[in-house]
Amino acid sequence: MKIGVPKEIKNHEYRVGLVPSSVRELAAHGHDLAVEAGAGAGIGMTDDDYRAAGAVILPDAEAVFEWAEMIVKVKEPQAVERAMLRPHHTLFTYLHLAPDAPQTEDLVASGATCIAYETVTDTGGGLPLLAPMSEVAGRLSIQAGAWCLEKAHGGSGMLLGGVPGVAPAKVVVIGGGTVGFNATQMAIGMGSRVVVLDRSARVLRHLDAIFESRIETIYSTADAIENHIRNADLVVGGVLVPGAAAPKLVTREHLKLMRPGSVLVDVAIDQGGCFETSRATTHAEPTFIIDDIVHYCVANMPGAVPRTSTFALNNATLPFALQLADKGPRQAMLENPHLLAGLNVYGGKVTHADVARDLGYDFVAPGQALAAD
Repeated sequence: MKIGVPKEIKNHEYRVGLVPSSVRELAAHGHDLAVEAGAGAGIGMTDDDYRAAGAVILPDAEAVFEWAEMIVKVKEPQAVERAMLRPHHTLFTYLHLAPDAPQTEDLVASGATCIAYETVTDTGGGLPLLAPMSEVAGRLSIQAGAWCLEKAHGGSGMLLGGVPGVAPAKVVVIGGGTVGFNATQMAIGMGSRVVVLDRSARVLRHLDAIFESRIETIYSTADAIENHIRNADLVVGGVLVPGAAAPKLVTREHLKLMRPGSVLVDVAIDQGGCFETSRATTHAEPTFIIDDIVHYCVANMPGAVPRTSTFALNNATLPFALQLADKGPRQAMLENPHLLAGLNVYGGKVTHADVARDLGYDFVAPGQALAAD
């Protein structure tokens, strides 16, 4: 198979779809690889590194798309990239379609096979290709929140860990999954007082067993959220409904209950955000303020640490990329139901139920779509 890796073009996005070691592994399976010139610069990988691994270097994205059968990326294709997709292409990347009607419309029109990292599953019911970036984003959420709390950045001037004789900041983490777990780890490490809210008793027991008396675990209800954000210095939103738009758990009215200079970090922003007032921001302009509350809603948070993020992502995606390339996308998905769960758009049809529901498309089950081909 011809596998192409274009350079990422989203604002301040420095990750890359494949690292040289992944290229070498795919090449060893007999596949041809082409990488856009400079695609790995953001993680310290040169074109010569990719050549040594077995790839050819093409001058621009147009050349990569024209040459390739499968496109491996990190972030959702931007409009100029979507215009280059053709029916013979297989796109393997993060998509986050539910809150993104224009992207979904373009992918449907392209006729391409579009497989989303974030909806591929595993035998335990997890999301193995989302997990590594959720780990990074969860840890970054506390780092970003600490930065936002500084007075110069619009915050209240709180130090997360306080100092002897001065109380630490209160961090409220909404959602105890991968994001929430990693945010909690970092917040504890920085000396914060941490409260985690989740609707799963199993998740709360797990967190309590690991962190013991260092955190407070609360069953998440509207009352609980309202009560705990009143005196929170930093609120991290880490809820996820796989493939669907995130629920809005903190409303505009809630902001009036919070202390001026408090911070909201919305890690769910790729799925539309879990705060009503959230809107996607960039690493160039990461924050905005509404009702004296600082909002950090960067849609590609792990892009801030691209080297760590890219290698972590490749560790998870490479086995699936090999399946797609070795067997062909259709056969690979027919044989692997977890990979099939990643199919969001196929031959002009929306094949993920939540995306179809949220955006008003007819839903065609992925297995049915493949069988009809």
